[in-house]
Amino acid sequence: MAITQQTPTTAERPPLTLVPPASETPVFKDESASRKRLDSVRTIAEHTNRIAHLARLPHTLRGYRKLGRRWLDRYHNHYPQLIADADQAVRDAAGDVHAAGSLKDKADRYREEYKEHRKKYLTQTAAAAGAVTGGVGFGVVTGSLWLDALAVLGTLGFGAFHGRDRSQPDAETVLGLPAEETVRAHGSVTLDDLPEGAKPFPLRRAETAQQAAVCVLLAMVAENVPVIEVWDMERQPGWGWQCKVRVSENTPEVIIAKAGGLETRLDLPTNGVRPQPLKERRACAIVRLVEGDPFATAPGLPYRAPLSMSITDRFRIGTSVGGDPLEICLAGVMGLWVAASGGGKTGILQALAEGATACYDNITIDIDPFGDGLEDLGDAVRLTARTDEQIEATLLFFLVMAKARARLRKKLGMGRKWVASREHPAFTIIFDEFPKATELAKALAIALMLVGRKELIDVEIASQGATTAYLQQNIAQMIALKAVGPCKVGDTRAVFGDDSVREGYLPHKLSPATDTDPKDAGHIFIQGVPGMPDEPIEYAIHEVPSETLRKLAAERKAAGLLDPDQDSLRAMADVDLPDIGMPLPKLLTWEQLLRLCDAEPPEGATVEGAARAVVEDAVAVMEKRGVDRMKTEALLLALRDYDDAYVEWTVDELKARLKDVGAGSPETLGRIGDEQNPRGYKLARLAALL
Repeated sequence: MAITQQTPTTAERPPLTLVPPASETPVFKDESASRKRLDSVRTIAEHTNRIAHLARLPHTLRGYRKLGRRWLDRYHNHYPQLIADADQAVRDAAGDVHAAGSLKDKADRYREEYKEHRKKYLTQTAAAAGAVTGGVGFGVVTGSLWLDALAVLGTLGFGAFHGRDRSQPDAETVLGLPAEETVRAHGSVTLDDLPEGAKPFPLRRAETAQQAAVCVLLAMVAENVPVIEVWDMERQPGWGWQCKVRVSENTPEVIIAKAGGLETRLDLPTNGVRPQPLKERRACAIVRLVEGDPFATAPGLPYRAPLSMSITDRFRIGTSVGGDPLEICLAGVMGLWVAASGGGKTGILQALAEGATACYDNITIDIDPFGDGLEDLGDAVRLTARTDEQIEATLLFFLVMAKARARLRKKLGMGRKWVASREHPAFTIIFDEFPKATELAKALAIALMLVGRKELIDVEIASQGATTAYLQQNIAQMIALKAVGPCKVGDTRAVFGDDSVREGYLPHKLSPATDTDPKDAGHIFIQGVPGMPDEPIEYAIHEVPSETLRKLAAERKAAGLLDPDQDSLRAMADVDLPDIGMPLPKLLTWEQLLRLCDAEPPEGATVEGAARAVVEDAVAVMEKRGVDRMKTEALLLALRDYDDAYVEWTVDELKARLKDVGAGSPETLGRIGDEQNPRGYKLARLAALL
């Protein structure tokens, strides 16, 4: 059966047109024929921004903003900061009338200069603005279109030039290096790592190093510190946390300025934020967040046997807040030690003397015009000066010896510096309460500090302040070794320099001791330690019990105290007295100086003449009674029984006669009968004179 194909009708054929049928065209009955208003606004904004960028308008605005800031900087010319610093210096100099008056004059001078500078600068600005305005006005009045167009283009171009993008591409962009994420250790955080919307929280809530790092960074951001990184966050046993920070501008000094606010944000005690700027990385600092006592675990004083070390050796006297030892060498080092009342100055000097008296090639001298000096170490000191006469005679003696040693070194083959030994010992003079000495004593001490270093006659001066009101002269920064404990801010600047507070030297924030609380007594900041960098680190000096010091002193005295070498003593006879612009006392011999200061005579010295009889009788009385010591009153009674010549003598006459022959004043004898520690004379001391 054949199949035939049927031709389609007209209605079945598809229309030959490009217009789609009505059924396929969507109809939106509620839509208006015009474009939406929001799209129109966006389009207009896009075109406007495109035109503004083509015309460099953002650069122009940025340029004129920069020019405005530059104009303000030149208008002020740092005068407000200078005036504020001068006013602060006046407040810090409270108590020093001369310094405060001088600083106030400087502040007033700054204000006058600031006033004149503003007047002059405004006049110059007005003249320049008038010239520009006149030119533009001339173009408008004359109706010159070209002048107006040039003025507009010049204005836009001038601003765009100063507002151009001057940023430099980074190394990755220039070199085509792939960007890699920085791998940081645990306890490190940057600004990019901070959670969005996070707020500061107390440090005690941090349980991990990472949480503590975030806590510190949040607190610094809240205080407007330009910090960008916190790393190496570590918990310190017993006292808190320690970390390192890096700032993006200025220096870490801003952390010091914001320390009070940071302590509040972190909920730390006063002086709980202790920054230490790093010299090797100017933008970085170590920040210690102290919640307890950082020195609680510091080791105690090591035992040093008598004659066990040299004055050229380093010995430990304290520990840093970071746990590092403070080791010092006193050979050829002049020192200044400053601490207010209750600042632990006596303990600091005792720590120095404890090391000096353990040396086999050093003689320690104790000078104090007001107090007890080295106190518990007195037996290990060769000579102690307390009265004005004793102090002046002692300082003159060693000043002349320094002059003699300077001429003697070449003969002894020592070279440029005195070489300490048992035969030619060094001297360490510890001079406490320097401001209370006489003018002559101060002048002699300062003269000795200028010439005694090479001769190993070293002076360690101690004072409750470091300004000229205490030291009379501005010598604090001239001294090589200087340390400051609890004090005033003026003392900090006087010793470490005007910028020292911003650099991290903060001894004025330390608290002196009271009768019931030691607080920060014995804590210091120090510069000039041989072999150590000068960094603003807090140290605590080892506190040694009095009983321990007395025991050490007795051991060292029993081992024998040194006397000056005969070479130096003989050379003193060949030099003239120094000229310091003041009348000098009579120069005494070593034996005369010992006698004046109630010290024991040198080994081998003997007494002759009529005075010998008194010593012989006293020795005979003690030997007859079989005792090795006697109270002064008991000795006089025994002498009266021994010889009628002593019947009319008084106790004072006996002491004066024995002092004249070199026996010195009565010394403590220890327990005798019911008496705990009476004073009198020992048989060994008297027998040594015969």
